[in-house]
Amino acid sequence: MTDTSATQERIFAALSIHPGVKRIDTHAASVFLDGTRALKIKRAVKFPFLDYSTLQKRKAACEEEIRINRPHAPQIYHRIVAITEEPDGSIAIDGRGRPIEYAVDMSRFDESRTLDHLAKTASFDADLATAIADAIAASHAAAAPADGTAWVSSIPALIDGNGNGLHTGNHFPVAEIEQLAQSSRAAFLRARPLLEERARTGFVRRCHGDLHLANIVMIEQQPVLFDAIEFDAQMATVDVLYDLAFTLMDLLRHGQPLAANALLNGYLAATPVENLDALGALPLFMSIRAAIRAQVALARLKPSHSDEAGVLDEARSYFDLARTLITPPAPRLIAVGGLSGTGKTVVARALAPTIVPQPGAVVLRSDVIRKQMFGVTETERLPPSAYTPELAERVYAKLAERAHRVLAQGHSAIVDGVFARDVERDAFASLARDCNVPFIGLFLTADLATRQARIGGRRGDASDATQEVAASQEHYNIGHIGWTMIDASGTQAQTLQGCRDAVTEGNKAI
Repeated sequence: MTDTSATQERIFAALSIHPGVKRIDTHAASVFLDGTRALKIKRAVKFPFLDYSTLQKRKAACEEEIRINRPHAPQIYHRIVAITEEPDGSIAIDGRGRPIEYAVDMSRFDESRTLDHLAKTASFDADLATAIADAIAASHAAAAPADGTAWVSSIPALIDGNGNGLHTGNHFPVAEIEQLAQSSRAAFLRARPLLEERARTGFVRRCHGDLHLANIVMIEQQPVLFDAIEFDAQMATVDVLYDLAFTLMDLLRHGQPLAANALLNGYLAATPVENLDALGALPLFMSIRAAIRAQVALARLKPSHSDEAGVLDEARSYFDLARTLITPPAPRLIAVGGLSGTGKTVVARALAPTIVPQPGAVVLRSDVIRKQMFGVTETERLPPSAYTPELAERVYAKLAERAHRVLAQGHSAIVDGVFARDVERDAFASLARDCNVPFIGLFLTADLATRQARIGGRRGDASDATQEVAASQEHYNIGHIGWTMIDASGTQAQTLQGCRDAVTEGNKAI
C-alpha cells in the first residue's frame, strides 16, 4: 500500500468511526453521510480518464466540482474543507493542523428522491417533465460556448469505444455489437455536416456531461441537477442535445415514455428553434448514451455479485435500447384540428409519445407560434387585432415551416390548430406529400355548450379563445373537411381513444 493510500485509509477509518455515519464508495470517490451533511473525498486513483494521484490534483478536482455544480445545485454544494492532521496525531475536519486531504462539503439529500428511484415506483407527469426540461435548458443557457471541433471529431472514438466495451465478457452476440457499431458510424456520417455547423454556431458547450436519472434529484418538489463531470472538461464539452439525450434515453429505459416526450417538447420550447434542425442526430446521441450505460452496468459485474442476473438484465436492456434507437422508423405528420374548446391540445400532447420514432412526436401549436411572433409569453393575452385573416395566414405558414424542419430531420410532428379553412388543411396534406411522409388529419367536434364550458375552465393556457369566440366560430364555413372526424364531446379518455383508433387505422393504410 502506498503512503497516500495508507493516509486515505486512515482518514476513512477516522470518519467512519462516528455512530450513524454511512460510507458510499465509487471507483473515484468515497462519500461519508452524517445526518444532514455529506463529505466527498476523491480517492487517490489514476485512470485513463482522470488523475487523482496527488493531493494537489485532488484539491483542484474538489474546487472544480464546486465550480461546476454549485450554480445549478447551491442547496447541495457548499465549499471545500481540509481534512487535517492535528499536533496530537488526530484527524479533524477543517481543523488547525496540516491539511492531508480535501473534501467537498455538501448537504445530504434523500437518496430515494433521485429520478432513477422515483421512476421505478410511479409514472412522471408532464409538469415534472417540463420542470426537468427547464432545469436542463437553464444549465445549457448558462454554459459558455466552446470550440466544438474536438467534440465532433471525438464521436467516432465514442462509437468504437462502445463497441470494444460491449465485447467485454462476451455477454452480447458479436453480430449485434457489430451491427450497432456499423449503424452508428453510418448515422454519424449523415449527421456530421450538421454537427459541424452546430459546433460553429455555439451549440457545443461545457455541459453537465452525465445527465442520467441518478444525477437528478427532487428537492422541495423541484428537479436539481448534480454530480456533473468535473474531472475532464473535454468529456463534458458536447452538443447540448447530446447532453439532453442522456436524460431522454434514461427515461425511455425506465419505462417513462410520456415523460421523455414531454421533456423533449419542453426543452425545444425553451431553447433556440435551431434545435429542431438537429433532431436527426438525436437517435445517434441517445443510442451512444444507452451503449455507455450498458457498459457501466457490465463494469459492476463481479463473480461474487449478489445480483448478477439483475445487473446483466440492466445491461441487456440498455444494449437493446441502443440497437433500437439507432434505426428509427420513418416519421409521419399528424394534424389535430377543431374549433376552440374541442380539446385539440390535450389530444396532441397525449398522442405525441406514441408516435414513432422515439421519444415521440414534436408538438407544434398555432397558439404558441402566434405568441412567439408577437414576442410575448404563452399566457399573455393578445388583442383582437392579432387574429386577423392575414395574421392567421402568417401563423399557419410558420406552423408549416416548423413542421417541415422537424420532418426533414426524420422526426414526426403533430400540428395543433383550428384548421377552419380548406387552404390551411390542404397545405399540411401537401407538406406531407412534399416530404414524402404519411399524413393523418383528425378533426375534433363538440357542441357549443361543451366547448364553452371547457374554455371557461382554462387556466394558464396559450389560447386566447373566449366563450364569445367559441360562439362566433359556430358560423364558420368550414367546408368539406376530408379528415377523420372525432366526436370530442365525451371524456378526454374517450376522445383520445377515438384519435388513437384513427391513427392506428391510418397507419394500417400507409
